[in-house]
Amino acid sequence: MNKKHFFKVVANLLFIGGAFVLSSCCGKCCKNEACPNEGAAVTTASAVDSSAIVLDAISKRTSIRAYQETAVEEEKVEKILRAGMAAPSAMNKQPWSFTVVNDKAILKQIADSAPNAGMAANAPLAIVVCGDMDKAIEGDGREFWVQDASAATENILLAAHALGLGAVWTGAYPNVAKAKMFARILNIPDNQVVLCVIPMGYPAEAPAPKDKWNEGNVHYNVWK
Repeated sequence: MNKKHFFKVVANLLFIGGAFVLSSCCGKCCKNEACPNEGAAVTTASAVDSSAIVLDAISKRTSIRAYQETAVEEEKVEKILRAGMAAPSAMNKQPWSFTVVNDKAILKQIADSAPNAGMAANAPLAIVVCGDMDKAIEGDGREFWVQDASAATENILLAAHALGLGAVWTGAYPNVAKAKMFARILNIPDNQVVLCVIPMGYPAEAPAPKDKWNEGNVHYNVWK
């Protein structure tokens, strides 16, 4: 998917199923007058096209564990982080923080410390997603931070794919020992809990997407 489609993908991921009104111009109006087409509703064809882009990104995203040496541009990193922070969260607490790691020595430390994160050694970049306990809901809803940070993680994976990058979710929490180990390597304060590490970069492999549809996992109204 090319770069110009990125914001369309993210916007539709956030509001898929909603109605959009986009500003457009026919290019024929006088520069001193308001365009009669400005604010026109999106056509049915455009809406269908947007939905197809979103669903295509979701269905074709795969876990990528091999990367080219090419550095990931700062502009793309910011877009990916913006996508992560656009995720929904319980009571809009946004109980997350993100640590961007592009130091090769630190990436190797991460890889050496956990077998499931071994690909980080050859990645140009990793994003570490944490739950911010100072922002988490108090009381019975405290563990909702896991769902919130997971939603942010999925947005990051989809955004990376939309920008032509490959990434993989390597889990830490609820393995407390592993989460604390990553926190020590990155000097992350105690009020942050490492949910996962996401190595990413330009893909050096192209695994086929898996069709995970299973009708047996679907139930309507009540289980029978």
